[in-house]
Amino acid sequence: MTTEHVEEKVRQTLRAVALDRVRAPGDLVEQVVRRRSRRRFSQAAGAAVAVAAITVGAVFGFGGGGAAEQDRPVRPAASPNGWQPWRSDSPGAVERGCVVGGSALYCSGSKYDVAKFDAGTGERLWTVKVNREGDGPDHAFAVRDGVVYAYRNHIAENLPDGDYAGGTDLMAVDADTGDVLWKVEMPQDDRTDQAAMLINGAVLANTPSLRTMSALDPLTGEKKWSHTWDKGTVCQRGVLSGVPHLLCMPDTEKPGETDVIRLDPTTGSAEKVATVAGAQQLVGTSGDRLVLGKREGAADRDLRLTTISRSGKQTSHSYRVDRHVAASEVVGDRLISVSWQGKVSAYSLTTGKTLWTGPVGIKMPDKDEVSAIASPVVSAGQGIVYFFSPTGDLSGLDLRSGEQVWRGHVDMGEAGPGFRDAPQILLYEDVLVAQNRGRIFSLLPRTGG
Repeated sequence: MTTEHVEEKVRQTLRAVALDRVRAPGDLVEQVVRRRSRRRFSQAAGAAVAVAAITVGAVFGFGGGGAAEQDRPVRPAASPNGWQPWRSDSPGAVERGCVVGGSALYCSGSKYDVAKFDAGTGERLWTVKVNREGDGPDHAFAVRDGVVYAYRNHIAENLPDGDYAGGTDLMAVDADTGDVLWKVEMPQDDRTDQAAMLINGAVLANTPSLRTMSALDPLTGEKKWSHTWDKGTVCQRGVLSGVPHLLCMPDTEKPGETDVIRLDPTTGSAEKVATVAGAQQLVGTSGDRLVLGKREGAADRDLRLTTISRSGKQTSHSYRVDRHVAASEVVGDRLISVSWQGKVSAYSLTTGKTLWTGPVGIKMPDKDEVSAIASPVVSAGQGIVYFFSPTGDLSGLDLRSGEQVWRGHVDMGEAGPGFRDAPQILLYEDVLVAQNRGRIFSLLPRTGG
């Protein structure tokens, strides 16, 4: 494997950890780490915290998930007003993923940092072109109050012809017009969910230094406050009910403990709310709790999850989960985990018990391939968890029992050579939006009758 290929895999993985987005293959980080020391890989990725973020997405395979009405029976899907099934072949506009904002999709690809689509018809409404080369993992990651937040290549003014110097900008775009409202330079090329996130009243961004998080005014980009941690410390970042939290530990091979720190979203004042033994990874949120994870036991066969409430109360359970999973998601009180053998299991975060196990209902890619399945998405109103494969297979399982209640397929075309962005599945109300390889579909699953 060439150096270029390794770097491309790192970039794909960094993108794959993004909030509410697809995850990279479970063994990708291990392949890279075996070739580079931990500290060298940290430098290549941009910061040590990026490694922690990759570990969550690629080895654990988890993402954040909202609470679902898990005991509610499956009901038929209902289409939004004015919606019709549609398909769009949009290479360069969608392959790096989309986010849903109201009745629109905001997508990104190699040609456009942001492209707005009508979620009901698939019509492209406006675009923001990439800066210089379109080879960075640029993507829109959030929409709020008429503003889209995304990453793009930074243009260094001191280079001839405004050449791209390997940097990243966080930018805000008017959701109605596509006009860029402001941009702020980031200190590295980290474009994961760790680099920027929405909090109450601000955008929390890793700027202007590697060890600093700043709260930026969502309309102007002006700094409201900042928090910097000490040298020799690495901090993961996450948001619980609009309040930012840090998981900080010594930047050593075997940290003895992890501190959980809450930042006031208005002032930035810091308060330690809990300390957990060992090197913990931020898995996601479950209601008003943070979910932390740590591998343990012989050959790391067990996964110990710890939930931490706002008051700092800790509850831990151990689960027998494959070391490398194809995809997983925290959904309300449960963890949904898919093995590379095509089995999916639901685990209770409250009791530590396995609730059900069964077939995922889609064709699984080979574990050694670059492509992965999409991160599962949950319809809380329907009580269904949906899965999507790179080959176009779709499956819907009852959250209560794991029974398959729907299956479908979309034509994704022939796979091209080289590295690809992973597939993604989203929900626009009850409508499924599936995208891969520059092709995007919108369809209504016929479930519950």
